[in-house]
Amino acid sequence: MKAVLADSGFLVALGIRRDPRHQAAKNFLAGHKGEIIVPGPVIVETCYFLSAAGKIRLLDWLTRGKAKTAEIPPEAYPDIGAIIARYAGLDPDFADAAIVWLADSIGCRAILTVDIRDFGIYRLKGGKRFEVVKWFD
Repeated sequence: MKAVLADSGFLVALGIRRDPRHQAAKNFLAGHKGEIIVPGPVIVETCYFLSAAGKIRLLDWLTRGKAKTAEIPPEAYPDIGAIIARYAGLDPDFADAAIVWLADSIGCRAILTVDIRDFGIYRLKGGKRFEVVKWFD
């Protein structure tokens, strides 16, 4: 299976046991054989929604190599700003714009997200669409 980017909605579902999508996130991980790529800003955004114990579980999970963390270099900030400007009507946050930038940079269009509307609108180089991976009902 191919690599897939992870947005905060997936990680929040994974990190909060009472989240209605928690089991679906666990089931996806159990069956996924490819690489999961988590942009640094997504980790920060996810931690905002998690308890201290949830933050620790997320960081442990990342440390154990269950996913690859992709840092965003400061040199990318002007491009990320341009993405935010392009989609200003959607009011994208930094994490979403960073995902768009990273997807373009590494050529990975597959994404785990609950934000199907916005990631259905965002476009990559050449007008390509994200491939929203179905991981919950």
